Amino acid sequence: MAPKKRSHSTSSEPEKMESQESKAKRKPLQKHQFSKSNMVQKEEEDKREGEKRGGAEGLHEVVRQSRLRTAPSVLEFRFNKQRVRLISQDCHLHDQSQAFVYWMSRDQRVQDNWAFLYAQRLALKQKLPLHVCFCLAPCFLGATIRHYDFMLRGLEEVAEECQKLCIPFHLLLGLPKDVLPAFVQTHGIGGIVTDFSPLLHHTQWVKDVQDALPRQVPFVQVDAHNIVPCWVASDKQEYGARTIRHKIHDRLPHFLTEFPPVICHPYPSNIQAEPVDWNGCRAGLQVDRSVKEVSWAKPGTASGLTMLQSFIAERLPYFGSDRNNPNKDALSNLSPWFHFGQVSVQRAILEVQKHRSRYPDSVTNFVEEAVVRRELADNFCFYNKNYDKLEGAYDWAQTTLRLHAKDKRPHLYSLEQLESGKTHDPLWNAAQMQMVKEGKMHGFLRMYWAKKILEWTRSPEEALEFAIYLNDRFQLDGRDPNGYVGCMWSICGIHDQGWAEREIFGKIRYMNYAGCKRKFDVAEFERKYSSAD
Repeated sequence: MAPKKRSHSTSSEPEKMESQESKAKRKPLQKHQFSKSNMVQKEEEDKREGEKRGGAEGLHEVVRQSRLRTAPSVLEFRFNKQRVRLISQDCHLHDQSQAFVYWMSRDQRVQDNWAFLYAQRLALKQKLPLHVCFCLAPCFLGATIRHYDFMLRGLEEVAEECQKLCIPFHLLLGLPKDVLPAFVQTHGIGGIVTDFSPLLHHTQWVKDVQDALPRQVPFVQVDAHNIVPCWVASDKQEYGARTIRHKIHDRLPHFLTEFPPVICHPYPSNIQAEPVDWNGCRAGLQVDRSVKEVSWAKPGTASGLTMLQSFIAERLPYFGSDRNNPNKDALSNLSPWFHFGQVSVQRAILEVQKHRSRYPDSVTNFVEEAVVRRELADNFCFYNKNYDKLEGAYDWAQTTLRLHAKDKRPHLYSLEQLESGKTHDPLWNAAQMQMVKEGKMHGFLRMYWAKKILEWTRSPEEALEFAIYLNDRFQLDGRDPNGYVGCMWSICGIHDQGWAEREIFGKIRYMNYAGCKRKFDVAEFERKYSSAD
């Protein structure tokens, strides 16, 4: 499949949600971009502050102080309008507007959130109240209680922080199209800001809400997940990391800035948020409760920043050399917080980059994985509507997989056997059990795991279906562009090239047990995650 282009309107038109009077009163804004000299100075300041306070609590305070040093509020900050695109036809605020709404979806945090900041910017300019709405669907693409519990406990923290900032938080029960437009009309909401996801369900949610909104209500979207906004990084599906890498790095100086703070909102609302019955929300979910919550990952932004601090202090020194060894504790472990938007990738990069002089290889590799590869995944899902199907693969990959679809498989396993880790391969079983028990699988083994599913199922289509199902059922970061692209890379050769042809795989890259044994102590990993435990 040839890469496709998509046209977008990314202009400053949303800023027309502002009166001429407020424009006249606006103070001159200062540009906030990091040169090498002030970046080094900032690194030293934050290191000294962190050393004074120590530990995760120190990082929380360092981050808070960094925001305050950047600007008193988003109103005094030069907001990069390329992060914003207009969804609605109308961009003018009507005279009867009583408030603004931030429709929170993918990015479930208060601070370090460009969508939240842009919504507050608009509300401050108009001297109007600001509300936050989150639409809770009772079931979602096979998500289990493991996923919903992590999300809801994070949202509890969001609601508490919003209350402290005098910003009402509304948990609306139902699909966005069924609950958000009614909230907007009932409360005289003058404009909506939402965050961005490239996935089809979210794209459809945005379209459904747009169709149901009054025509006079402006509706904009802000990419608060990627450092370089998806539509800015590229206007087409990129072939691989080598084609998008320079585009992202060329634009990083314009987007990798510090955040201003979301402040206590000075314009209170007459509309008070109803208290949320969090236990009642959990009880009303229509989800599988057999996949239990995990103990190692505590939800919420505060816990996510604690995990970031532990990564920097304990694992970053070894990330460059040991990240591909499943027996080494060298990974960031941040993917659940990134997936639910509880921690900003941009915040993680800002903090990790302060240690480049000490750990240059580790920092370079972390930026490659957290920025380039992650944004490449968003790019693929944004420009390819078949991101979870064989039809989304390149033509050469579709051809080679279909030519070998009838090749005899050495083993054939049912979905139930795979889910239970009951194959002949102890390494694969151990990787599956790690995912079932911990809600995560080591990144290196994710590749091996998915490629073996191709080898042990009846067709490439079945292999992709099984891999995505298992990933989304057990991984805390399931239903994520990274997960879809990981399965598509392993099974369909996305972002890869053709290799020597062989049975079953055709020209898709091959991995085997012997190759893993050369990389790390396979037996040690198998002992740790034996399916018999």
